[in-house]
Formats: sequence, C-alpha cells, structure tokens
Amino acid sequence: MFKFKKPKNILEGSQFAKAIKKGMTDDIIVECPTCKKKLETGELISRLNVCMYCGHHFRQNTRLRLDFICDKGSFVEMDADIVSENVLNFPDYEKKLNNAKLSSAETEAVVCGSCTINGIKIAIFVMDPFFMMGSMGIVVGEKITRLFEYALKEELPVLGFTISGGARMQEGILSLMQMAKISGAVKYHSDAGNLYICVLTDPTTGGVTASFAMEADIILAEPQALIGFAGPRVIEQTIRKRLPENFQRAHFLLEKGFIDNIVERKNQKDYISKALKLCGYK
Repeated sequence: MFKFKKPKNILEGSQFAKAIKKGMTDDIIVECPTCKKKLETGELISRLNVCMYCGHHFRQNTRLRLDFICDKGSFVEMDADIVSENVLNFPDYEKKLNNAKLSSAETEAVVCGSCTINGIKIAIFVMDPFFMMGSMGIVVGEKITRLFEYALKEELPVLGFTISGGARMQEGILSLMQMAKISGAVKYHSDAGNLYICVLTDPTTGGVTASFAMEADIILAEPQALIGFAGPRVIEQTIRKRLPENFQRAHFLLEKGFIDNIVERKNQKDYISKALKLCGYK
C-alpha cells in the first residue's frame, strides 16, 4: 500500500513559529529562522526587522510598519472603535479575541487610515500578523471596505499591506462574505480611475489572497513571502507529490507573472512614492 509521508515544512514547524514570535518580543537576542544567526533585538528593529546577514524579513508589527512607510506625524487612523463580537457564539472566541488584543496591542487584525508618503496623500491599510494571524473577519472586511469608500469619495489611491492566514473560522460564512464585499469596494474604486497598490507579506494566504490581495493595479511582495490559497503542506497531502522548490514563494510567483515586483522593506517607501508619481499623484 502506498503511504505518503508528510514532508517537513519549515513554515509550519514550531521552531519557525517561535522564532518569528520572538522577533517582536522583549528578548535581547533572537535567532534568524533562515541563517540561524543570533540577532540583537534593538538592532533588528532599527533595521526594520530584516536580518542583516541573510536579508530574512521578519513579520512586522503594524505600528512599526506605519512608522516607516508614512511621513512622520501624517497618519490618521479610521474606525479604530469597531471591534469583533462573537456573533455565532463560537466556543472560546471571546477568549481568543482578548488574547489577540493583548499579544498585538491592537483592537483588530487590520489598521486603516490616511497618511502621506513623501508628501502624497493616500488611504492605507495594514494587516497585523500578531492578531490571530491577520485573519479576515467581519470587522476586518468592514474596515477595509470603508477605507476604499473613503478613498473613492476623496479620490485617493489606496495602499495595502496584507498578511493573513485567510478567513476567520470563528465567524463562519460571515467571514467569507467579506471577500465579495471588499472586492465590490475595490471595483468601484477602480472604475473611478483610482490606483490601488498592494504589498504582499509573509504569509498572504486563503480568502485574502483569493480576493483583495490580488486585485490591485500594482502587486508587490516582500522577499521570500509565502503567497497562495492553500498552504504547501495541504497541497502536498492532497496531490501526494512534492512541490517545486520555493513553490508559492515571492520569486516563484514573480516568474509566473502573478506579482509585478519584489521590493525589500527598506526600499518600499521610495518605490511606492515613485509609482504614485508615475500614475499622476502629487
């Protein structure tokens, strides 16, 4: 009888998860999950959470990302008071939400608002990896939809940073509905001639990939970001075959034409502002 042995996958291993989580804690020294070098936390944060030895991009805290991408003091948050509720009475969901708020210091898995980038005003949303892995629930969908509606009214471009494990299972079909709702708002925004730029970070998967993450006019990604619908382990278990090396990684998707470019974190602000200027925004 044919037996398929589950391949080892560093993305889903406990050591990788622990290393990533430590990247945003108060630990003095952390280990890079790629090159295994020991890194001092303060220096790592000063380098935008990018390993100085191998260039590995650690998952980024939402506020730190806003600090380096927005002009100083320009960010104005929107809809911060909207929070998730246990609408389906899912067991222990309230506890998970409280834990997510404590671990991320955010009220939801996305932060939305407006800012300027090198003097150009934009609408911006940033998903948070430390709030239930950026899972998309009712509130995430509502906040992003409202942001696109605001950008449509004000004739602003939209910049998004995605990181997500997909739709939030604790909200069932109501979370899946957000895919269509956000996509509709993106379409109205686009039909009016407005620009949408999306930066895919590690990982961007599930319903987020299947909707607004891949609907942008310009789709960028951070180096080695995992981007796909189902995860590599799920695919390998389903088709009973090994996947190509670096399958679903940013460079693989760039070769296949799914994304437009890969931009290192330190270069993103200048790259995005140049793209905005080329599209006529001042």
